Amino acid sequence: MEGFQKNNKKTLVEITIKEIDTIADAIRSLNNSGARICLVVDEHRKLVGTVSDGDIRRGLLNGKTLSTACLEVAQLNPLVVPRGCSRAMARQMMLVNKVQQIPEIDEDGVVLDVHTWEDLNSAADQDSTIVVMAGGQGIRLRPLTEHCPKPMLKVGDKPMLEHLIIRARNQGFRKIVLSVNYLGHMIEDYFRDGEQFGVQIEYLRETTPLGTAGALSLLSNKPASPLIVINGDVATEIKFDDLLEFHKRQKAKLTMAVRLHEWQHPYGVVTIDGSNIVGFEEKPVFQTRVNAGIYVLSPEALELLEADQACDMPTLFERARSISLATIAYPTHEPWIDIGRQEDLEAANYFEQR
Repeated sequence: MEGFQKNNKKTLVEITIKEIDTIADAIRSLNNSGARICLVVDEHRKLVGTVSDGDIRRGLLNGKTLSTACLEVAQLNPLVVPRGCSRAMARQMMLVNKVQQIPEIDEDGVVLDVHTWEDLNSAADQDSTIVVMAGGQGIRLRPLTEHCPKPMLKVGDKPMLEHLIIRARNQGFRKIVLSVNYLGHMIEDYFRDGEQFGVQIEYLRETTPLGTAGALSLLSNKPASPLIVINGDVATEIKFDDLLEFHKRQKAKLTMAVRLHEWQHPYGVVTIDGSNIVGFEEKPVFQTRVNAGIYVLSPEALELLEADQACDMPTLFERARSISLATIAYPTHEPWIDIGRQEDLEAANYFEQR
């Protein structure tokens, strides 16, 4: 199951006990494995229940003894995930149900694995590169950007671009490419090769603005795996690995993160047919999906770009759609701010300091 950190066979055996085992056996399993859960299975290795340290403690407080059957303290209808469940779904189920472990079972209920909160939030190194578009002039943020590139504006105690790079690093992404143009030397002087930030940074240097997609034509080495591309003025808590996994699972060639945007009409809306009023709605709320400025592009998508030719992302997506390449939307609900105005910069300060 792609993306999950799998438990090895020995560990899975260590955390598995039988229906006839006792609380003492469950304690021994917990101590030997170092896990916080053991799985109760039948003779066919089908999951019967789970026993945690908390279950044992509650049982002992209620008069159970070490020789009591483990099933008397087990959770007999445990939360599980099916074979092939995504990281995002498993993490969300743990979060909503406030559990730290969740077994994976097949169609017959046989235990395949157990996943933990630590596993799903570990920052294993990722192969994919993150490309950050950091060459914009930030006209709407003037005068703040007259002598400072927008991605270098401070959010809290560090540039907004540094927040983004650290967030990517903490999610296991070590290879970063920065596309620079306007006052790009300031960005290069600050980040250099990225060593002090725990990443490897390379640069795409635009001599003229090439747009959010066109700059990718400057890549010296065409990637073998999908690229994550993000606008340098976005503050977000999106999980890049979940986005990447979604892209692969959907067999997409281009994926765009989208957000739900709600807009309330300031007036009552009247619907007419000729001169007849046929409907009335007081200040209706409209919902649309908007581009969040975060993308995944498979290598095939880059073949649609011409060297040193300007191209924005919507245009690239349209080119791909016109030749039937799979273009997919990734709905995101995580906190997100597009820092285009001074009030957005103020909001981003609150965002990063929560």
